[in-house]
Amino acid sequence: MTALLQPLVNLGTWAWGLLGALVVGLCGQDFAPYVLYAIWILILIVCIVVPLMLCMAYLTLLERKVIGWMQVRHGPNRVGYGWLQPIADGLKLLVKEIIVPAGASKFLFVLAPIMAMMPALAAWAVVPFGPEMVLSNIDAGLLYIMAITSMGVYGVIVAGWASNSKYAFLGALRSAAQIVSYEIAMGFALVGVLMASQSLNLVEIVNSQAGKYGALNWFFIPLFPFFLVYLIAGVAETNRAPFDVAEGESEIVAGFHVEYSGMMFSVFFLAEYINMILVATLCSIMFLGGWLSPFPDSWPFLGVGGFHWLFAKVFFVLILFIWFRATFPRYRYDQIMRLGWKVFIPVTIVWIVVLGAWMQTPLWVWWK
Repeated sequence: MTALLQPLVNLGTWAWGLLGALVVGLCGQDFAPYVLYAIWILILIVCIVVPLMLCMAYLTLLERKVIGWMQVRHGPNRVGYGWLQPIADGLKLLVKEIIVPAGASKFLFVLAPIMAMMPALAAWAVVPFGPEMVLSNIDAGLLYIMAITSMGVYGVIVAGWASNSKYAFLGALRSAAQIVSYEIAMGFALVGVLMASQSLNLVEIVNSQAGKYGALNWFFIPLFPFFLVYLIAGVAETNRAPFDVAEGESEIVAGFHVEYSGMMFSVFFLAEYINMILVATLCSIMFLGGWLSPFPDSWPFLGVGGFHWLFAKVFFVLILFIWFRATFPRYRYDQIMRLGWKVFIPVTIVWIVVLGAWMQTPLWVWWK
């Protein structure tokens, strides 16, 4: 594999050297390092965003196919046998007319999809794909994730209010209340991860799950209640079934984005699926060992960690998201709020106390 990649490495080195010489000639010796650093960061951002967009597009195809198999019906099979369906959907949305309601606040109406999309993309800045594969390996990565993802609710609220529609506004309020309530439970679940790993750095959180016993060293065992709460709250956070009360067709038409069309609607669609991938990735990193192998270190080949293990775990969690949508009926709004406030929050608080006491005993064996 190294021999196959060597020509690409040589080509990249040559291109970077040529770019460096060009920047030095244009900007001078003093400013060239700063310009090259900015260019390098932009290249890394593109290397994250482009594959992420492709994964998001084909996640829609995977979802329709898997739900079709579960419900014994066909998924997309006409456009390129289904493989070109995401591209066809994108082209359809691209050419559809964008209609802004006459009574809407036009500036906020356009701004809302951007406010929903930006936090979904910005959170990936600190997500590690491997020991050295991370855009920004900051010490407060977990705190950054909690802060930036909580801003997505503003896009929902602004979209519902700017549309000047009672249906959209009602959907925005319901969605915002759901997101805020389940964020509290998610935050308490992450407190358990912080206690177990003794770090806010996502790379260190994965490294603290490394050990000679493979999957038995992962945090999903001592933090199993937190794992369940985080997974279910992640479904609610992304407005996915059975928690999609913002889009209850029988109640409020299509929720906060009922007035949106064309590419402006697709931006909300993109944000939802990118948040799905983000929650699945964070769930894999914090509870399922990230890029670590589930097999003991002593096993040849299978015991070696890598990006492929992280991809497999993310794929597994995404299948759970799709499975939930295909099987569970939608909850009533009062049932959703009761589950968040009266079940998840008390469970997480109690388990934080249990975890703190457990960590003071010799029975706690998850130290690195």
